[in-house]
Order: sequence, then C-alpha cells, then structure tokens
Amino acid sequence: MTSRGAKYWSSGAIPLIAPEILGNIIAEISDIGIVISDEGRVLAVMINPSNAEFSALDIAEGKDMRALLTFESIRKFEERLENFLNDAPVVRPLELNHTSADGKVEMPVRYSFHRIGPDGAILLLGRDLRPIAEMQQQLVQAQLALERDYEVQREYDTRFRVLLEATQDAVVFISLGTGLMTDVNALAAKVFGRSRNDLVGTRLVDRFESRRKGTLLEELQAQAMSEHPGPVVVRLSGGDEEVRLRPTAFRAAGERFLILRVESVESTDVGADGLSRNLLALFDHGPDGIVFTNDAGAILSLNEGFLSQIEAAHDLKVRGRNFSEFLDRGSVDLKVLTENAQRTGSMRAYVTKLVGDFTSPRSAEISVTALKAGGDTVFAFVIRDLSRGETQRPSIVPVSDDNVRSLMELVGSATLKEIVAETTNVVERMCIETAVELTMNNRVAAADMLGLSRQSLYVKLRKYGLLKRDED
Repeated sequence: MTSRGAKYWSSGAIPLIAPEILGNIIAEISDIGIVISDEGRVLAVMINPSNAEFSALDIAEGKDMRALLTFESIRKFEERLENFLNDAPVVRPLELNHTSADGKVEMPVRYSFHRIGPDGAILLLGRDLRPIAEMQQQLVQAQLALERDYEVQREYDTRFRVLLEATQDAVVFISLGTGLMTDVNALAAKVFGRSRNDLVGTRLVDRFESRRKGTLLEELQAQAMSEHPGPVVVRLSGGDEEVRLRPTAFRAAGERFLILRVESVESTDVGADGLSRNLLALFDHGPDGIVFTNDAGAILSLNEGFLSQIEAAHDLKVRGRNFSEFLDRGSVDLKVLTENAQRTGSMRAYVTKLVGDFTSPRSAEISVTALKAGGDTVFAFVIRDLSRGETQRPSIVPVSDDNVRSLMELVGSATLKEIVAETTNVVERMCIETAVELTMNNRVAAADMLGLSRQSLYVKLRKYGLLKRDED
C-alpha cells in the first residue's frame, strides 16, 4: 500500500511502474520491443542488450513501421494491424522479417500485439527467430544429407546385386564371427541345390560332409591369409560331387568376412583355359627367370627361376625393389632394355651380368617385352643363365671373311705389333658402334656400358670418325 493508501495490486493489475523502468523490463523480457501508433508509425524502440544485431533499428523512431520490413512482410503486417484495431477476438502473433541497412540480411521476428494506453499506442513484443531458423535449416540439411546417403547406399546395393548376378563365378559371403552365409548369388545357390533365401543366414559347414565341419572355417581362413592362397577341396553333403573353395578375406564395419568362389572340380578340369594353365605352370616351374616390372623398374612379380638365379630365399625380399639392383651395370642396363622395348615393342638377347645380395655376378641373356596394362606400361623380362656357357650371344657385327683376309694380307708388309694394333682398332670400333647403337646414341649410357669416361668416349668417337657420322 502506498503512503496515500492506494494498493499496488488491485483487480489482478500490476503496480504502477515508472516509464524508464518499464522500458528496461520490456527490453529484458523480449528481444525487441516497438511502440507504434495505430497508423503504424514507430514511437519508441526498446532492444534487448544481448541482441546487438537489432541495434540498427534504434534510429527507426519516427519512421513508418513498413519501411523496416521486407516486401512480403508489409502485407501481413497491415492485415494483422487492421484486425487488431477492429478488436478481433483473437489476434495471433505475427512473424515479420526486418531488413538490414544494406537490405541484404533478413532478421525474422515473431511479434505479439498489446494496447498500452488510451492514445491508441500499440506495443509489439518481438522474439528473435534466427536461432529457430538456423536449427530448422540444420535439420533440413541433415535430412537432405541423410536422403543422399540413402540414395548412394541404394545405388551401391544395386551395383553389388547386378555384379553378383552377372559374374560367371559362384560366390558366397561368409561371416567369420558366426560362420553364417550372409549372401550368395544364383550360381552358388545352384551348386548347393537350394534357393538363395534358404541359404542366407545358415551355416556354411552344413552344406558339406560332416567330417570337415569342425576345421573347414579354419582351413579357409588360413588359406586366405597365406602368401599364395590355394583352393580348399570339399565334398558336398548328400552327394559325391566335389567343389573347390577359393577364399578371400576382408573386413567391413569391424567384422571379418570371407568371399568364397565355388568351383566344381569336374567343370573346372574340363572347361578351364588350357593356355592360361600352361602359362602359369611355365611361370612357376620354368628354368628361366621371369620378372614383371612397372615403367619405373619396380618389380611387380617374379618366379622361382629368378629367385634361383640371384639365390634369394623368398620373393618378399625382392618384390618392390628396382630391377636395376640386380643388373651388373645397374640403371644403364635397365635404361637400355626399357628404352629399346618401348621403341620397338621388344628387345632380344641382351647380354649382361646378374648380381644378387650374396652372390658373385653371373652372365645372363635378357629379353624384354613392353606390355600395356590399362593405361600403364609393364615390362616382362625373361632371363637366361649363361654362366655354364650353354648358349652364346651372336655377334651383332660379325667379322667377315673379307676382314680376316685383309688382316692376313698385312703379314709381310707390316710387323706383328702393327697388325695387332690394327686388329685392336677394328675390335674397339665395333664395340663402340655396338654400345652406341644399343643405347640409341646415348653417349653417357654408352660410356658407362664400355667402362669409359665420357671424355674418353668422345676421343675414340672422333678417332674413328663416328662422331662426325652421327652429326651428319
């Protein structure tokens, strides 16, 4: 009760509040408060101190409220203001968009309308909707991303199904944790004599004879993890037919799986490509070394014959290394071989020496072929051991009878020392011509091949007139 006896609270009304205090209260309980006339002119603006973004509206006093709104919000504001002035029974809050000073940023605000005096002034209490709008936008983006993920997953699932059914192999997917078949294609279902629905979710070992059930998964896993995985031959249950299971291990979503290619023993023996089997047998058991490298010379694969030639214990110690490490002249030999193979497709009977990590150099004859593997170049080297003198490389520039006769005619007209010197010059010229030809006129490589310095090679080229001939 006041000193005059008036009550602060009467008939549910709040006590009298000073105007400056009332403005602070309005600013605190809302993000923005605007007092307008019944015509829409702004009389006062109260902004919550925590919302500095609305500070640009401080200068709006005296302006028309419509000048602060976007084009589509003006019509909504006029309709709601008219309803409020006509004492409509229910005037719901209104969402309006304010524009920034440059007109590029929109600030959504939810306003409620309140009368505050007999002079027709109207109080608009606003709540900033940007946090809600941002959350809605995030939800929309998350929903769109989720739908895109579903589309990608459906696309990959379709590709997987098409590939699984289009392949010519019978394929089974096995979970190593449970031993259950997670998926099979139509060819695998035909081998087992069941439908796909009957096989998915059942144990793999139940499809084979009982004596192998206890160790079958262990055998498949061991083969999949070995350096040279091989097939596991098992007999189907309820019959005499045998099949080969070729496993491949992989991990997905933290769980280990096996892909099994199921082959009938009889059908593979009859229908397999004989050439492929013969080439594979030659690669594995042939006496000559065979090495495949990429265009940089890194070894991709090799056979036992090459391991024997360099006396290496295992291919793991060799695979990935550069082939030039096992050639006597190193990168010079490799460059001569690969450049000639790239130029003509292949090169035959190149004689050099092989060196191993623990062996002395041994003579070898190398043939190389350039192969195309997609967009890459692969070189196939065939190495024949010449250390026992079983084969000899034919001379590139054979000595003819005329050359021998010309040397014999010198007897009597020249001393033995002069004849030997002339013979040495002929042999030296032939060797230099051969080296230059093999290296495709690469003087540095030719000098390395002959064991000469580059300056010495130029002197000899000038001596025999080869330098002038090359320039012509």
